[in-house]
Amino acid sequence: MTVATVVKGWPRLSETFIAQEILGLEERGVAQRIVSLRRPTDPARHPMHEQIAAPVHYLPEYVREEPVRVWRGWQRARRLPGYRAARAAWLADWRRDPTPNRGRRFAQAAVLAAELPADVERFHVHFLHTPASVARYASLMTGLPWSCSAHAKDIWTTPEWEKREKLAGCEWLATCTSVGAAHLKSLAPAPERVMLVYHGLDLGRFPSPPERDAPDGSDPARPVVIASVGRLVEKKGYDVLLAALRLLPAALNWRFVHIGGGRLAGPLARAAEGLPVSFLGAQPQGRVIEELRKADLFALACRIAPDGDRDGLPNVLMEAASQGLPAVSTRVSAVPEFVRAGETGLLVEPEDPQALAAALAALIRNPAERAAMGRAAHTRVRTAFSFEAGIDRLAERFESPTCALRSMRR
Repeated sequence: MTVATVVKGWPRLSETFIAQEILGLEERGVAQRIVSLRRPTDPARHPMHEQIAAPVHYLPEYVREEPVRVWRGWQRARRLPGYRAARAAWLADWRRDPTPNRGRRFAQAAVLAAELPADVERFHVHFLHTPASVARYASLMTGLPWSCSAHAKDIWTTPEWEKREKLAGCEWLATCTSVGAAHLKSLAPAPERVMLVYHGLDLGRFPSPPERDAPDGSDPARPVVIASVGRLVEKKGYDVLLAALRLLPAALNWRFVHIGGGRLAGPLARAAEGLPVSFLGAQPQGRVIEELRKADLFALACRIAPDGDRDGLPNVLMEAASQGLPAVSTRVSAVPEFVRAGETGLLVEPEDPQALAAALAALIRNPAERAAMGRAAHTRVRTAFSFEAGIDRLAERFESPTCALRSMRR
């Protein structure tokens, strides 16, 4: 079958897990058409994006930008047999969430339903919030089934009523952490509708870990390099990490290198003044790997933001492990599902710069422990977080007799 894969934006440097999944399914024979709610804004693309053969279809991001297209899409969509049901679902949502965003999603769904190629037999959507709204409305209009991959922010910031209704309407949902799976199963009409599928890491796309020197922070000419990769947004906790770096003993020699863009770039750059810190901005995966190979350890101070937003299991932790780096991180969400404290890295409570500084200092001073933890992290990502096992499960789900039968009936 051909799947319309609905994403919020395409391509995005910060969403390698989505590109990896699309490419993996494509390599397993699942034909896809990518449908994006937004056009790209990142300055570069990953090599993985260039390998994906699926055509990309961009929906109108705002009604005002393409009013004629939206009007024509609505005129065609309103003649579809499921339009009344879709409109009723949207109106029920609108009464509880009367926002411009909700209106845009219905307009995008109408355009999607009207312009959908004849070979598409189902929808699959990444993220349970706005992209799933578009897929849900389009599914009702067209009668085609839909499924979902839920990740992190979409799970924890979507209202409970909306999660319940989407879980009742989709055929199945995959999510990438056990904590997220448990939460969604508690809201689903049947717990078996939710499946746990770790993203894993396709190690065939990564080099083997490098041989490293063993600086211990005592030599100014050989500082210990701390790397971090992540968007500069509140849930990543970079203000806490910078505060921890300021608390490191003056006798320790280190450098901090960060990759990623985000709206907090300016304030964080000011907060880092006087520290040996480099902000490299958003970078393609090749540069990310290059910097990880130069580093001695990885740090990420995940936290729960005031609006409930939080990470799931950050792919960057697995990417760091692929290069033999131990991680210093926090006990938030699914981070402990991958980072085993004392074995593959160190974990502290969130919002605690003193504890974070102590953990960083301990690994800076002890290269032998860093090396042992890095080897253990590499073994863990290679064995317990196999990309192949997860993507095979998803491919089987798309090709299951139930999916095929329902598509044929439509």
